[in-house]
Formats: sequence, C-alpha cells, structure tokens
Amino acid sequence: MSKTFDRYASLAFLALGTGFVYQSQYISQSAYGSNVGPNIFPMGLGVILILLSLRLFFETFRYKAEDGREKEVLDYKRFSIILIAAIGYVLLLEPLGYIISTFFFLLVGFQTMDRGKPLATILIAAAFASGIYIVYVKLLEGTLPGLPAWLGL
Repeated sequence: MSKTFDRYASLAFLALGTGFVYQSQYISQSAYGSNVGPNIFPMGLGVILILLSLRLFFETFRYKAEDGREKEVLDYKRFSIILIAAIGYVLLLEPLGYIISTFFFLLVGFQTMDRGKPLATILIAAAFASGIYIVYVKLLEGTLPGLPAWLGL
C-alpha cells in the first residue's frame, strides 16, 4: 500500500473510532430483556478501530521506500460482490435471522476472497455464525434476530 494513503486512512479511522466511543455514551446502557446494553457494541467497535488505526499509523514508519514502479490493480469485481453481499446481509438480517444471513454472507465473502475448499468454508462460516450467536444470546443474554418463524423451529 501507499505510505501516505495509509497514514491518512489511519487518522481518519482514528477519528471515526473516537466518534463511535464518544457517541456510544449517549446510547442507553440497558435494553429490555437483555443484560448487554445497546451501547456495548458500538463502544467495542470504536475501541478496536482506534487500536487498529494506531497500529497502522505506527507501521507506516517501518515501510520501505517507495520506488513508484509498480501500480496496484484494483479488483472491482471482488469489491462489487462483497458490497452486494453486505447490502443483502443488511436487508436479509431480520427476515432470515442472524445465523442464516451471517452464514451466507460469510460463505460469499470467503469464496470471493479465496476460491476453493468449499467444505472448509462452509464449516468455518457455520461455526462462526453459530458460535457468535450462542456466545452473545446465551452467555451474554443479548438479543439477536433468531431463526425465521417459517422454519418451525
């Protein structure tokens, strides 16, 4: 990547993460039927974004000198597939529920980024979607959209 781009991107992400943490203070700290309040997720994302942006910023000082000979080729096809999958994920989260929609989003994302090993991709996507649901809903007693009612489960 470009050292200049990475530096400016890290500063932008630092500001965004700080905004997430700051604004999450104004979200209610508890929700009906849940021990985990709606402010935890944006605050956690903000902290993670701040830490990753600081790491990126300090890593730019270790970059080797740019010779400007190689130009990166942008992969619009993969970007478009991931963007459409993300939009579909948002639209299908409530109707299909968290587990099914997350499974399909991860399946499409993994196969788009690295084709091959479909069985491993299916197992990882299923384990991740189910694992996060179990940890968040059962252990932390939060709420996520469950399975659709038409499944009869």
